[in-house]
Amino acid sequence: MTNRSEVSRRQFMSTTVSAATAAALSLKKLSWSPPANPALPSPLSSSSMNVEWKDQGVLNLVKSPYAKLRNVPVHAVTITAGFWGARRQVNIEKSIPSMEKLLEANGRMDNFLRLAGKSDAPQRGPVFSDSDVYKWNEAAGFALQSGDRPGLHSLADKIIREVVAVQEPSGYLNTYYVGDRAKDRMTPEVQRWGHELYNIGHMIQGAIAYYRATGDRTLLDAGIRFVDGFLLPNFGPGPDKKPIFSGHPEIELALIELFRTTGDKRHLELAGYILQGDDRIKVPHRGYVYHFCGIPFTSRTHLEGHAVRAMYACCGAADYYLETGDQTYWKTLNTLWDDLITHQMYVTGGVGARSDGEAFGDSFELPNFTAYGESCAAIGNMMWNWRMLAATGDAKYADVIERALYNGINSGMSLDGTLYCYRNPLGFDPSSGDRIRNPWYDVTCCPPNLERTFAALPGYFYSTSADGLYLHLYDNSLLDWHLEDGTGLKVQQKTDYPWNASAEITVTPEKPAEFTLYLRAPGWSDHTQVTVNEKAVSGVTPGQYLALRRRWAPGDVVRVKFDLATHLIEADPRVVDDYGRVAVQRGPLVYCLEQLDQPEGVVLADVRMEVSKKSAWQFHEEFRSDLLGGVVVLSCMGAVNDEPTSRTGLYSRYSSEPSRHRAATLTYIPYYAWANRAATPMQVWTPVVNA
Repeated sequence: MTNRSEVSRRQFMSTTVSAATAAALSLKKLSWSPPANPALPSPLSSSSMNVEWKDQGVLNLVKSPYAKLRNVPVHAVTITAGFWGARRQVNIEKSIPSMEKLLEANGRMDNFLRLAGKSDAPQRGPVFSDSDVYKWNEAAGFALQSGDRPGLHSLADKIIREVVAVQEPSGYLNTYYVGDRAKDRMTPEVQRWGHELYNIGHMIQGAIAYYRATGDRTLLDAGIRFVDGFLLPNFGPGPDKKPIFSGHPEIELALIELFRTTGDKRHLELAGYILQGDDRIKVPHRGYVYHFCGIPFTSRTHLEGHAVRAMYACCGAADYYLETGDQTYWKTLNTLWDDLITHQMYVTGGVGARSDGEAFGDSFELPNFTAYGESCAAIGNMMWNWRMLAATGDAKYADVIERALYNGINSGMSLDGTLYCYRNPLGFDPSSGDRIRNPWYDVTCCPPNLERTFAALPGYFYSTSADGLYLHLYDNSLLDWHLEDGTGLKVQQKTDYPWNASAEITVTPEKPAEFTLYLRAPGWSDHTQVTVNEKAVSGVTPGQYLALRRRWAPGDVVRVKFDLATHLIEADPRVVDDYGRVAVQRGPLVYCLEQLDQPEGVVLADVRMEVSKKSAWQFHEEFRSDLLGGVVVLSCMGAVNDEPTSRTGLYSRYSSEPSRHRAATLTYIPYYAWANRAATPMQVWTPVVNA
């Protein structure tokens, strides 16, 4: 097989299958028995559960020895009408159903049906197309965790049975490496580029989400068969096993969540082996950089290569630390996190600077118009920080989660839930001919990834700890769960966050009980005020959790008032693209300019902001219920460049004279809502006036 350069997944397309497998199995014929080796367990048994299946969170950390915080299950939090309630309603009513139809129309299910003799359509889509179905199934699973929807339940059940019908007796399951391609399965080059383990990783994650929603083990047992029947007997360390190169990290975190679900320690050990790398498969140095795998994770000193791969690898390594406490992993994770925050992350929480290789750039390389900022990478950023938060209870990770969620992730799906951004730049000019939002990409990793994230969102609002409850995210919602000592607890939030500054939190334990409510004070809020039953609480620090330790009685009320002042943000001067520019942030939301909102004749390239004194950029705030689903619009006085028309050519002699400007009102909208109207230029970073 010829070598490939490190290209984007959107460019790496597959060809059609030349022949269907003759060994395809129908659902009725599918059967599997535990291997004769008694060391291999049968598929999931109830005795291996850490907790009841329906009460496991996004991550099942109940028995994770190095997790300070435990997840609250998705079903325990009901997000009601409000900011995220509207997004989640669109997700469940439009996004998930329409994506399933697009998967059908673009051959993703035909790939399975063909192998069961139920379709004569050729193979369609890239080598990782199976993962599109699995991520959609995960979105359905998380959606069903919030309450049964018979239509979605029935559809997901049908798809799952069509998937497992083509699993081979060995446990192998992949619709691309069949027929003439079967000989290439898990060869070193295919492990590098073929996404076999990436696919099965997403299958396992989707299976676990669906199992936790319904108790249905069908897909989960298929995932266990792949791991226990195909991977473990044939691959791993030792001379009698073949080596593994994950190619696109994903299997690592899936295996560890499988371990948390089954209790089978071999799944954790296999993940650790993959994270360590196996030098029996050798690739050029650029391959270790691009794939972010194949060498010991603990040897990494900075983020590089394909951004999604790097984020997923960090997730897997954080999961491994949560189970083992290996300090070399923790040291590496903190080194990489510091690199992310100080050198590599966009103000929107997006990551991945370069289109070439969908990759991280050099330190401080954060271009705006050419920014890649893939939606999947921002989701990976959130997933990684969720694990770091679980390990520490440190609010700095929750701040990153909120930044990525409200901006770099939320921008990835249109307000009507039917169009998606693969990349999320911070500057855009539609005259290039690029359409930033589309209903379908042949590499359709981002749309179902966004759908599974929004569906899982209730599971990110709270965590429990040995001494109480952590509140991470604010929105209208009701928690109905219990403390770790079993005390029943309800917490209701009433707020118009992020538009308004206040939140009312009613705490109702089933009986008076002493515990700590850890209330997050966002890092962007300079002066957060807190009262408990109308009595002011001192000691609130931006970017930390406020520990409210007391004997709580049913109906106790906590009121929070955030500092929602609009701020101008500047980047490190080494971020060349942002030098001499400012961004606008209000609360958790980053704002942007779209040209269609500016006065007639104003071109964004000519816009400037006077920052020499604060009075020049005082913002007027207005909630517009009729605009973009209801948003707070910001406006301020700015300036428009009014240079003499006599200046011609690309270059001219520098003049120390201040450039000429005329006043103009600038109108900003939240970044997540851009590109939801007519095609128009957009920018996040605005140049300042050369006073």
